[in-house]
Amino acid sequence: MEISQKEVGVFDAKYRALTIGIILAVTTVAFEGLAIVTIAPSMAQKMNGLHLYGWIFSAFLLAQILGTMIMGQRINKNGVFTSFGISILFFVIGIVIAATSVNMFMLIIGRVFQGLGAGAIITCVYYSITLGYPDNLRTKILALFSSAFILPALIGPYIAGLIAEYLSWRFVFWLVLPFIALAVVLTLPAFRKLTVRGNAASKNSRKEGYAILLTIGTGMLLAGLSFITEWKGIILSVAGLIIMIQPLRKLLPEGTLSARRGLPATIATRGFFVACYYATESYVVLALTDVKMLPADLAGLIVAAGALSWSTAAWLQSNLDAKDNGNGRKKRVSVGLGFMIIGVVMVMLAVGLPEGGIIFAVISQLFTGFGTGLAHPTTGAIALQHAKAGEEGDISASLQFTDAFSPGLSIGIGGALIGVSQSLNLGLLTGILLALFLQLLFVLMSFIVSFRIKQTRVSERK
Repeated sequence: MEISQKEVGVFDAKYRALTIGIILAVTTVAFEGLAIVTIAPSMAQKMNGLHLYGWIFSAFLLAQILGTMIMGQRINKNGVFTSFGISILFFVIGIVIAATSVNMFMLIIGRVFQGLGAGAIITCVYYSITLGYPDNLRTKILALFSSAFILPALIGPYIAGLIAEYLSWRFVFWLVLPFIALAVVLTLPAFRKLTVRGNAASKNSRKEGYAILLTIGTGMLLAGLSFITEWKGIILSVAGLIIMIQPLRKLLPEGTLSARRGLPATIATRGFFVACYYATESYVVLALTDVKMLPADLAGLIVAAGALSWSTAAWLQSNLDAKDNGNGRKKRVSVGLGFMIIGVVMVMLAVGLPEGGIIFAVISQLFTGFGTGLAHPTTGAIALQHAKAGEEGDISASLQFTDAFSPGLSIGIGGALIGVSQSLNLGLLTGILLALFLQLLFVLMSFIVSFRIKQTRVSERK
């Protein structure tokens, strides 16, 4: 009796090793990325590098863009097997450098390697899904791919906090190596069998150069902002900003920088609120551990409340989307941003008030997480509504680019504000409040720009 194609699943013998390996690789990368939120204050404090705090995140996120762009252009030429091996090597080198760091500069270099490897790994995973599974199984493996981020988001910060509190933050890095090794053992044999679809150069090959130029410009801007009180810092910041403009125009849909109505405004809206969410999450942990003097595991638990709230809101918006056939998406974005505004205000209260900080912190994370859970998938769906035939990949790439670049820039600017505050002897609390106020401005900008989103109604698409 023949087994119908319908009965074949992603965990059947033919796909089992590849499926488990992909999920393990994605989960490990996600865990490492999310766990850093909890242990970053401890790392920065013990290496006397609070003035470079933002670079712990920005170095990773900006390098992740490079890894994604470069691997996206090279994978056709090198094949999945070689590309994945190189990606893992970069990631592991970054882990080892970070785990053995003796100062902040060494740690930042490690984070750069991790970011390059992480971006390249995710690109290889997407490519392997296209080549390794038939069309009827791709939605299933992509759903598992997405769910692989949920568990690390819920438990990663708390586990990392426990390890940092009772052992050492260095063990958070070492912990991921056995899981990466297992992922390699499971996936590489399957990757060896995958055949690329030709070596033709991508029509978007110039994006690789623009990504490198953008990273250099952003690095100059953030470095300059760290000592903006000096004339050299002003010159470096202005030069970096000028270098960034052209690459951003090329890597984002036309009109995004001016928030033109339609797709550009959708991408701009998403960029502002994603920047706000991840930066707020980063600085609230720093405030809880270094200002409120909470243990790292408790701070991680508070951050996990935001991830749980995000998941709940994402599930809710999915049901609402099915109920109104997608016609209420624009409204849900506005509602989500409203929740985020309230959440960020409460974050500032949690940090600034001498009493009741923990309660405000938990509530703030619930609000910001819930708002992001409503707005994030919804803006993605609205953006894809604007895609013409064959443009879905370009718009998806723009969304991924925005999700990495905007928080990298936002966290970096916040870190610079803390650095300046420290150099002017204004204190850590003042620097954190300035960084959080910046995130409030970002989410307010997102709310304003969201009114320029143009949603195509179902009746118009038929």
